[in-house]
Amino acid sequence: MRLALALLVVIGSSPAWASEPVHRLSLGDPARRDKDVTLVLDAPVDTATGDAVTPDVLAERLDGVRLLLLGESHTSVESHRVQLQVLRALARRGRVLRIGLEMFPFTEQPSLDAWNEGRWSEAEFIDQAKWYEHWGYHWGYYRALLLFARDGRFPLVAVNAPRDLVTAVRQKGLANLTPEQASRMPPKVDVESPDHLALFKAQVGGGDSLHGGMTEEAWKGMQAAQATWDAAMAWNAVRALNGTADPKPIVVVLVGSGHVAYGLGIERQARAWFDGGVASVIAVPLADEKGPTGPVRASYANFVWGVPREAWSAWPSLGLSTRAAEGGKRQVIAVDDEGPAAAAGVKVHDILLRLDGVAVDTRESLARHSATYNWGDVATLVVSRSGQEVSIAIPLRRAP
Repeated sequence: MRLALALLVVIGSSPAWASEPVHRLSLGDPARRDKDVTLVLDAPVDTATGDAVTPDVLAERLDGVRLLLLGESHTSVESHRVQLQVLRALARRGRVLRIGLEMFPFTEQPSLDAWNEGRWSEAEFIDQAKWYEHWGYHWGYYRALLLFARDGRFPLVAVNAPRDLVTAVRQKGLANLTPEQASRMPPKVDVESPDHLALFKAQVGGGDSLHGGMTEEAWKGMQAAQATWDAAMAWNAVRALNGTADPKPIVVVLVGSGHVAYGLGIERQARAWFDGGVASVIAVPLADEKGPTGPVRASYANFVWGVPREAWSAWPSLGLSTRAAEGGKRQVIAVDDEGPAAAAGVKVHDILLRLDGVAVDTRESLARHSATYNWGDVATLVVSRSGQEVSIAIPLRRAP
């Protein structure tokens, strides 16, 4: 999911400094917020009844739903497998699918149309649609989902807002947007939910180098950005229904679970203007690095689908975060303590220059070239540190 500052939240888990796992918070629907359900491996559990069902029964129970939110962890193969199973079950049910993508801002809709019409190969789509600029996560995680959409002629909908539009809303307000910008944003963004702020803090945490010691004002500013993304995605997803009263069309949004959990993100924003049925499905690992997940709050989602723990991502990551720096370069602003970059000696404030001889001076170039590696490879990163070039060999190894 795209959080403020491009932070990653892993579904079914929470930062080490959080007092409760994200899936154990007493938030959301008052009728379910203090009830628990037990996860079942490889099956969705209806949190209203507590019973495990098949994918086809899940699709049947979604008959009255017009907007479905499929929460994901971006680097989880299992959560993307669940998304694909839900989409297939809905197709078997005869629903008219329209698939909303968090991965693309609405300005990239022509690229999604070109993909669905078969005008581009995979390589052309990745390049022309700027996959690694807009999203950055390895194409392999999403490949099967986008092939399913193209092969089934299910329209893809770019539902996200461009980063500069989110910034404009924060700085100028909705009333000061251009007519074109305003047409893609709802008339109101609700940024005042205490429950949403509590969820946001639990997801992002405050025990790392980026967020330790943040003021309440700073937290609310980040929450406002998150709420703006939620509202934009809700608005553009609902617009994809084209005002039809036919119950068969359903917009299914593939989106980070932080925008879905407890109905406090996209769903809360959508209900301000949309009275159709809304539901959510989130894949939750049965265990994490600390042990079994245990019960999940019934208000976490309408359906929770138990999946195995994935100790490692399918493709390696360097384990660092960057931002634009002077001179058109990327500067390291955080290094994952347990990631390959930290083990190799990459430091905060390093300026990225080259990755195995390829200039990595943009977000896209860094993400695109990082996606060429597999576990076991060794990446050579050249950085500028205190005015000196430093070459760092980074073995891409999974931590035991």
